[in-house]
Amino acid sequence: MARSRGEKEQSFHDKNTGFLKLLQVVSFLVVFVVGVVIGLVTSAHINRHLGAQTETYSFINNFSSSSKETTPPPPPPLEPNYCPAVVQNCEKVDCLSMATFLEPNKNLTHGMSDNELFWRASLVPGTKEYPYERVPKVAFLFMTRGPLPLMPLWERFFQGHDNKLFSVYVHVVPGYRVNASTTSPFYRREIPSQPVSWGSVTLVDAERRLLANALLDFSNERFILLSESCIPVYNFPTVYKYLTGSKYSFVESYDDAGRFGRGRYSRRMLPDIQLYQWRKGSQWFELSRTLAAIIVADVRYYTVFSKYCLPACYPDEHYMATYFNMFHGSLNSNRTVTWVDWSVGGPHPAMYGGENVTEDFVRSIRNNGALCQYNSEMTSICNLFARKFAPTALEPLLELASSVMEF
Repeated sequence: MARSRGEKEQSFHDKNTGFLKLLQVVSFLVVFVVGVVIGLVTSAHINRHLGAQTETYSFINNFSSSSKETTPPPPPPLEPNYCPAVVQNCEKVDCLSMATFLEPNKNLTHGMSDNELFWRASLVPGTKEYPYERVPKVAFLFMTRGPLPLMPLWERFFQGHDNKLFSVYVHVVPGYRVNASTTSPFYRREIPSQPVSWGSVTLVDAERRLLANALLDFSNERFILLSESCIPVYNFPTVYKYLTGSKYSFVESYDDAGRFGRGRYSRRMLPDIQLYQWRKGSQWFELSRTLAAIIVADVRYYTVFSKYCLPACYPDEHYMATYFNMFHGSLNSNRTVTWVDWSVGGPHPAMYGGENVTEDFVRSIRNNGALCQYNSEMTSICNLFARKFAPTALEPLLELASSVMEF
């Protein structure tokens, strides 16, 4: 008997349901088997890794035991201001402390460009009072091409005096190190420098660079420019008292109507600098902190000189002399405290060697009978330093230091 339509549909439904159940069972078995295989493989890999580590640790422990050494403890966690082992003499530094701010790195190294340095050095506190006990220092700024042959004389000059009263800065050929002992006031006192050529604006650059580096130390109050051929002709106490007690700076500035004075003026400096304002003077200056900060901050007039004071115009003889005459004449004595002999003529002063150094000669530099003004009084002490002296002058100068120069 033939099946009805309903019976056929029911039979087809039952078959489909059975097939689906079978498919589910098979899928479950496949997933289960794959999971078991993955688990076995992973377990075997972990066992091999742990076994290798166990062998390694066993080797280390056996080696340590045989060499009678103990396994070092694990390193401690890093702390703030942690210094890697490769850094020598690493110290924790509070960059915002007054001590760090007032006295920069003792070896004078820094990565500032000249523009950054001049900007930093020209910052002037608005408060006149100091929040600490300030002892004014004299900064001795040496500009040299290489060695300092008269350094033993200067070391004797500084000997026995508190380094809180003075500081030394040396501008030298980039990369050159002054051969000074660790106890010398010249030890590691080279500033970041640039090449310098005689008669060009690079001399002024070097002067401003020395001033700027010295201005970073807020205790520096007076700044004297010197060379490798300069000597002191008075002892340190006399020099210190003379400079720190002065109301004025010592920058030679005079009007020379001849071709070596006004003859070097360029009309291209107009309208910034007029001919009647033009001045000439010795390169070897001494500045108060006020004027040092002003000259380091100047951009306008320095730019004029760098563009238009070209050979035979020498910026180091005219820039500061003219600038201070224009704006700060009331703060300047218009004379230098460094003796130089120009009687021989020519572009360079006389050079004195060992055969020239006598007691009478040194005494004549110290006091030749002429008087000069110091503050509101007249004095016979006009020259504190002298140049130019050759390396051969060192020994006779050392012999006269105690009896004539009193140091």
